[in-house]
Amino acid sequence: MKKAIVFLNMGAPRNIEEVEVFLKNMFNDKNIITVKSGLLRSYIASRIIAGRKSEASESYAQIGGKSPLVEHTKTFLANIKKQIPDFEVVNIMRYTPPYALSEVKWLKAKGVEDIVVIPLYAQYSTTTVKSSLEDFYEALSEAKYSPNLKIYSRFYKNKTYNQAIIEQIKTTMKDKKVQEFDLIFSAHSLPVKIIENGDSYQKETVENVEILTKMLEEQEINFKNVHLAYQSKVGPMEWIGPALDVKLECISNRKVLIYPISFILDNSETEFELEIEYKEIADDLGYTEYIVSKCLNDSKLFIEAIKELV
Repeated sequence: MKKAIVFLNMGAPRNIEEVEVFLKNMFNDKNIITVKSGLLRSYIASRIIAGRKSEASESYAQIGGKSPLVEHTKTFLANIKKQIPDFEVVNIMRYTPPYALSEVKWLKAKGVEDIVVIPLYAQYSTTTVKSSLEDFYEALSEAKYSPNLKIYSRFYKNKTYNQAIIEQIKTTMKDKKVQEFDLIFSAHSLPVKIIENGDSYQKETVENVEILTKMLEEQEINFKNVHLAYQSKVGPMEWIGPALDVKLECISNRKVLIYPISFILDNSETEFELEIEYKEIADDLGYTEYIVSKCLNDSKLFIEAIKELV
């Protein structure tokens, strides 16, 4: 019986020309722009894209003309295939190729009967996991394909996954005195309205930070303070906080490690927003040490966590 692992992720531009495709698909997603009218959503999306396309293209140009997610995904998938050779390994992106329908048709043609579906988001959100799963289900329906599914809609409580984060933090801080640093777990923000409508992302992110804080204490990795803050706010509406820039203003000792808690693979939000834009803010605030940890990417311990799920 043929088996497969399907990883779901948001996707990212592979070149500057694909930036508009990415933005168009994202802001026309009913889980992102939550108005009921498709026509109104399309209008709102067109206005947002007109305002963001140029700035987004310039941002990607500063980090090599494409999202870092592209190469990190390739490396991650290659290592998964080596470590879990009995499974076909498929990657589906929500807003850029490879899209769900083409990959689902490939799995069907291969005769795959059992699929483990893992959205690459540790915490559940309607804007990420729900959106990606709906896209996947629609593709299965269109392809008239009914494999056996085992779906992980969240895995932030997995002990091996969290230990992988701890090891990443230890590696990043190996030559530093952690007691002199504050640690900020930085998560992608969401509009308050989405949380009020029942999205569990903020609750699960808080729980994830609590788990990691306890693990750090148990392993005697004693940061001066541990915080949770949110990044990537867009537009005038109210978003969940505290915002990362506001949190940076509050840290007195001006030494900080940032860990991107809501990201599995490095992307523009980590390698541009955190490493470049927020570093400029930290420099202006007089930080003597501003360090951004890499995401898990293809860490051996994270791949062990995937093997546990599979």
